[in-house]
Amino acid sequence: MRWTSFSSFSLSLEDALHLLQRFFNSSNQIKQIHTVLFTSNALVASRWKTKCVYNTLIRSYLTSGQYKTCLALFTHMLASQVQPIDLTFPSLIKAACSSFSVSYGVALHGQALKRGVLIDPFVQTSFVRFYGEVSDLKSSRKMFDEIVDPCVIACNSLLDACGRNGEMDSAFELFQRMPLTDVVSWTTVINGFSKNGLHAKAVMLFGEMIENKRVVLTPNEATFVSVLSSCANLDQGGVHLGKQIHGYVMRKEIILTTTLGTALLDMYGKAGDLEMALTIFDQIRDKEVCTWNAIISALASNGRPKQALEMFEMMKSNSVHPNGITLLAILTACARSKLMDLGIQLFSSICSEYKIIPTSEHYGCIVDLIGRAGLLVDAVNFTKNLPFEPDATVLGALLGACKIHENAELGNKVGKQLIELQPQHCGQYVALSTLNALDNNWSEAEQIRKVMIQAGIQKMPAYSALS
Repeated sequence: MRWTSFSSFSLSLEDALHLLQRFFNSSNQIKQIHTVLFTSNALVASRWKTKCVYNTLIRSYLTSGQYKTCLALFTHMLASQVQPIDLTFPSLIKAACSSFSVSYGVALHGQALKRGVLIDPFVQTSFVRFYGEVSDLKSSRKMFDEIVDPCVIACNSLLDACGRNGEMDSAFELFQRMPLTDVVSWTTVINGFSKNGLHAKAVMLFGEMIENKRVVLTPNEATFVSVLSSCANLDQGGVHLGKQIHGYVMRKEIILTTTLGTALLDMYGKAGDLEMALTIFDQIRDKEVCTWNAIISALASNGRPKQALEMFEMMKSNSVHPNGITLLAILTACARSKLMDLGIQLFSSICSEYKIIPTSEHYGCIVDLIGRAGLLVDAVNFTKNLPFEPDATVLGALLGACKIHENAELGNKVGKQLIELQPQHCGQYVALSTLNALDNNWSEAEQIRKVMIQAGIQKMPAYSALS
């Protein structure tokens, strides 16, 4: 049957269900079927078939990313006195989460309880994931505890919820207690460790995964991306493992998707291997904004700021719109090449043209840009005119500029403000002590060290992944 348009036809529910299933992923066709159904009053015929049509429409709109339409359909469903069933809710819960409609998700919880479907394990599992993604770990755990016999999918949902909310001890404890795990379980915990900065643990668990003697587990793309992120952030040893993963990907002829390719590119960039980073960049067929950000950041951070700026122009010529991360990379490139005027100009133009709302990180980059140019007074004045009180990011950039230009007087003022903001952060004490030592103010440097020791703050030791 050749697709034309149904705008001038009426549909039976049987025809509608058949067409919805056939064109499940076709957004335009789904809209046309939807319109005909609602204008022809076909939905009043059979209650059961009507429920099926509503559920299929909701899933279709979810698949095409039209989350608000999913939720609006449910409202229409209730208004039409069509009773939702257990199959109605998982798609709606996912739509509420994807559209950040926390209040709607909570309302769905009430509806599921009212309709008597909250005992369904698939509905319960959906709520475990929903509450985890909206940072309500307490409710996520409570819902999980109500599942009589949680399956591996339910356990994986709670693992993800714990990881998203920084509770990796709880996640790992649950993981070790699970009677059955799959590749998603392992990947979720590895990703949780990686996202929470526990990169050595992520790498260690990946090693256990591939050496598992009880069951053969094949890492998937998400596994590789998570562990590569940790490899990129380890001081030593991570690059070696990252290269082994790259070799595995090549041997298995795994397609270098945008996500996987960008993870490899980022890893090589942070390791300082720009030639390999550029090679990977060229191999990625569909370059998205994250890919361009990774190569621009790699070039900017490894002594090729001008090439980073050229890559930015190439990015725009390919009709890829920059985002906030792109702006950070560009400002870093300008700061490294001491192109202060250009950096300020780009900051203004990019924010204006692409509707980017600057964060404290962006303002910190501007302070770094001005400070590296030696204009410390201008940098101070800039921080005073910010639309918010200078935070640790901004003040840290100013302290870094003081250190570069060995201005101990201003550095001491800024450093003491930083210590008030982050009294347990060892880096502020170390930077301030080093600055005074550079100025030959040994007594002040020693005093700062004493204050740090008395406060029970220890300098973080250098880490080796090989130890």
